[in-house]
Amino acid sequence: MDAFSYVRAADVDEADRAGGASGARYIGGGTNLLDLMKEGVEHAVMLVDITRLPLADVTPTEDGGLRIGALVRNSDLASNAEVRKRCPLLSAALLNGASQQLRNMATVGGNLLQRTRCHYFADTGFASCNKRKPGSGCAALDGFNRQHAILGASPACIATNPSDMNVALAALDAVVRVRGPNGERTIAFEDFHRLPGDTPERDTNLAPGELITAVDLPPGGFSKHWHYLKVRDRASFAFALVSVAAALDMDGDTVRDARIALGGVAHKPWRARETEKQLIGKRLTADTLASAANAAIADAKPHRDNAFKVKLAPAAIVRAASIAGGLA
Repeated sequence: MDAFSYVRAADVDEADRAGGASGARYIGGGTNLLDLMKEGVEHAVMLVDITRLPLADVTPTEDGGLRIGALVRNSDLASNAEVRKRCPLLSAALLNGASQQLRNMATVGGNLLQRTRCHYFADTGFASCNKRKPGSGCAALDGFNRQHAILGASPACIATNPSDMNVALAALDAVVRVRGPNGERTIAFEDFHRLPGDTPERDTNLAPGELITAVDLPPGGFSKHWHYLKVRDRASFAFALVSVAAALDMDGDTVRDARIALGGVAHKPWRARETEKQLIGKRLTADTLASAANAAIADAKPHRDNAFKVKLAPAAIVRAASIAGGLA
């Protein structure tokens, strides 16, 4: 691990000042950042400890939604009574992520910023990784790419976003609140993470020095008809091959509104907009679901080892939406 300096911020203003320095990184739980620093993947010059900031509460908003502080631990968020009541999809996604020990440490803000788990990115023994070293190539293209993206990728990077929480937040239309050198702003969740394009080293649209302060969930939360499905190689502590966050608003057997988000298939949580469009206003039947689910992978571009995801993703959508809508 490279040498670095350390600052513990006493308040948000101090965090802003310290975080704006060149090479500075904010640290909460450290479950991802510290591992990458130990492996020589991340090279922080300064760590700004934000664990004492007042950002660890879950509070109702005036419009009937919830505001989740960036320092709320994943285990605390999953068990929060208001989250379980209003947005059970989020609680289920969190409980499908990592292990209990990691959930006890990991924070909401850190989970949002979780780096890809591509083995070519995490292992500096592989010289070719555009995410780690821009312009060096993508070893996964011709390497072992079973875990990699089939949607939204580019010749520069085919890595996937590993977070379960992010998939649920995408389905729930969350909003990320940030603060930085230019003041406070909000970022719609769909615009928070980036597709790789020709700049795969940039995972998010955060500006330098910006600090995530909270995540806002709108009112509603699809508390009655929802399901989170995670398909993985083993039953626990494994990243998704494909995951689905399905949330439906039902009027009898007719879909009034639908939110479908996928994990394990793209560089960011993937909203299946065409699938949603085909479900809304229709009776929820096996035929309707099958057709709508296939629309989600219409633009899929699989690679040598992950072509199975082209069949797995729509099957997972059908399963998740069937459970959410009461068909299964």
